[in-house]
Amino acid sequence: MARWTAGRTVVMDTDPDSGRPDSRQVVRLLADDARRKVGAVLMLVASATVDGIAERSGLSVRDVVEALTRLERGGLVDAVGDEFRLVEGVFEAAARAEAPEPRESEHADQPADVARVLDVSFRDGRLVQWPAKRSNRLVVLDHLAQQFDIGTRYTEVEVNERLSAFDDDVATMRRYLVDEQFLDRANGEYWRCGGSV
Repeated sequence: MARWTAGRTVVMDTDPDSGRPDSRQVVRLLADDARRKVGAVLMLVASATVDGIAERSGLSVRDVVEALTRLERGGLVDAVGDEFRLVEGVFEAAARAEAPEPRESEHADQPADVARVLDVSFRDGRLVQWPAKRSNRLVVLDHLAQQFDIGTRYTEVEVNERLSAFDDDVATMRRYLVDEQFLDRANGEYWRCGGSV
C-alpha cells in the first residue's frame, strides 16, 4: 500500500489479509499521544493531508508521518491519494466484536413479554432476582405457581421441596405465592388457587 508524506510516496509494509483490528489493538494503537491526536483530527475532519493534520494537531510533520504509519499498519487509517482518513466502521466493528453473544431464551415457549421478564429473573432455572415492578413479579410468581397441580394439596415440606429448585429462600417465595393468591393454605396444607392454566 502506498501513501503520501509531505509530497512523496512511501511504500508501506502492510498485510492486506490482517482484517480489522480488535478492541485491544485499537486501544494499543491509540495509547500513544501523537497517534491519538492524529486520530482525533481525522474524526473531526473526515480526511486530511499530512500537512493539514500537523497544522490541526500541533504535531510536527515527522510525528504525524510516524503516527499515520502505525495507524495505517494497524488498520485504523486509509490513504486516499494524498489524504488520510479513518477506516469506516473500525471502532464500531471492534466494539461489536467484544459484545457478548446474546443468550438464547430459556423461556422461548412463552410469549415475548413473559419470556423477557423470566429471562431477566432466572438463570439456568434458578431465580437470580425478584423484579421490582409488581406486574413483572406476578409473571415470576405465575411461573413458580406452574410447579403445582390444580386440585392437589401439598404439605409445607412438599411446597418447599418444589420451590427449592428455584432458590434457597423458599419462605419468601411461599409467602409471595400466598400473598398474591397463587397458592392458598389451611391446616398445614397448600393448594394452587391462581395463575395461568
